[in-house]
Amino acid sequence: MPKKDILIIEDEKDLVELIQYNLEKEGFRVMYAYDGEDGLRLARSKHPSLVLLDLMLPRLDGLEVCRRMKQDPKTDGIPIIILSVKDSEADIVAGLELGVDDYITKPFSPRILTSRVRAVLRRSERETSSRKRINIDGLVVDPSRHEVFLGDKNVALTMTEFRLLEYLAMRPGRVFTRNQLMSGVLGEDSMVVDRTIDVHVASLRKKLGEYAKYIVTVRGLGYKFKD
Repeated sequence: MPKKDILIIEDEKDLVELIQYNLEKEGFRVMYAYDGEDGLRLARSKHPSLVLLDLMLPRLDGLEVCRRMKQDPKTDGIPIIILSVKDSEADIVAGLELGVDDYITKPFSPRILTSRVRAVLRRSERETSSRKRINIDGLVVDPSRHEVFLGDKNVALTMTEFRLLEYLAMRPGRVFTRNQLMSGVLGEDSMVVDRTIDVHVASLRKKLGEYAKYIVTVRGLGYKFKD
């Protein structure tokens, strides 16, 4: 299996060296940048398998790096794990709203970091060839191409939003609790915040426009896809 490329965007050089050492020991290839602008440039030119992103960066802060990556078709599918000393729910939710895949607060164990990197990569690399194309009243979800269309309009979703839509649309009428969606969409070893699923659903609904009606809130339980 080819090695996976990990991009570290972090201005603490000692921490970069520590992360690099531990990831390379586990078989990953590592590249790094010490500021946001260089990190964004590397993400666009090298297209790594995953980005580890600090929030407090010189030249361009981490949230802006994330925002620009998610707006760029060249980088919007690259998984992002935020590394930050900011541990409030507001900071974590801000990252989730931009479509990051995980959020790890500093200080952290190198073993935990490596485990979370592997978990995010597993989720992003699930086989899609056997998953069926879904077409519901003009809403098309194409897993093999990782594309969503509303009529003939292509809609740009984050990886998590896409997985959430596909997961619900494949099981119309079935009600899922937030915990079930956390496990089924994000994985059992994902970072858990009370509002995680709600944030992703709200963002997905906004992008779906009139088709948002298909994602139904079941009060006191969770969500379902309208059958």
